Amino acid sequence: MAVLRQFVPAHWAQDPVSAGFVRDLALTAEQLIIKLVLPFVDYGLESDLRQLDARLCQVSGAKAVKWQFGQDIATLSHASNAQDVPGVRNIIAVSSGKGGVGKSTTAVNLALALRQLGARVGILDADVYGPSIPMMLGVTQATPASDDGKTMSPVAAHGIVANSIGFLVGADDATVWRGPMASKALAQILRETRWGELDYLVVDLPPGTGDIQITMAQQVPTTAALVVTTPQNVALADAVKGISMFRKVNIPVLGVIENMSYHQCSQCGHQEALFGEGGGLRVSQQHQVPLLGQLPLDATIGRHMDSGRPTLVAEPEGDLAQRYLTLAARIACGLYFSGNTIPTRLYTRQV
Repeated sequence: MAVLRQFVPAHWAQDPVSAGFVRDLALTAEQLIIKLVLPFVDYGLESDLRQLDARLCQVSGAKAVKWQFGQDIATLSHASNAQDVPGVRNIIAVSSGKGGVGKSTTAVNLALALRQLGARVGILDADVYGPSIPMMLGVTQATPASDDGKTMSPVAAHGIVANSIGFLVGADDATVWRGPMASKALAQILRETRWGELDYLVVDLPPGTGDIQITMAQQVPTTAALVVTTPQNVALADAVKGISMFRKVNIPVLGVIENMSYHQCSQCGHQEALFGEGGGLRVSQQHQVPLLGQLPLDATIGRHMDSGRPTLVAEPEGDLAQRYLTLAARIACGLYFSGNTIPTRLYTRQV
């Protein structure tokens, strides 16, 4: 392993050995067999590593190198000190500077993508004024169970667990609360839910930079935040405010997700940037945060959410699902590298 570490490609901030990706090494008379377990399959790593074959053969005496690649996203959990939420290894806050940019849709599909990649995942609907997670998961009639009158079990849906103020109040009832009361309700739901063992708890924040976000920063051990925006200048301006807020309260910003980047015609495939072009990339470059991906404006996604069967459930093998899966792998990898420079190769593709 020391030999492999010495010759890992220079563009990696941490090599696969020190990052714990190498699971097994075997040397036969003919081959040096190296098994790696990664959170992703295709980001050019294999072609980079094959450039090491000649040198590894020279050092080991083998005639050839055989690389074996497995996939396990759960191995990349950063394991933050989330002591206030027993069993939860990472808390990911999904935010937006303004409403209407597809933040909740993105949060739900990312949670399901992390689950599909092998992690144990929960989602908390922190938008106490406009909870939408129960409808998006198709469990509007569900109620968290409580057998001790003090704590409650989250609602299970599509392989993940969820909790929301939407499960606790009537569908037509408005939560007419002042900020401190809303913040207290969020903290109570978070801590009184028996989440079990989770690799990731995705928190769908309300838009803006108000009381709920401050509560997350001050009372919840948040591992990192994601900022969802559209390419429009008005949305980008608010996204920048979100990035600034998280930095002021010392929550790492894992990256920006540009939603509704373009519309692709279902008949001819032509792509058109309805809301502008390149906005997410500009924010990424100016504020030194990764652009994690660009998602299309597609009516199919909305229909999936309205039906209670999100894209990762309705069409798990489709192109849209693959885009969310790619984003989920990038997020898990970004959490693992936790504050170090993340391999830039992971952020060069449009998804």
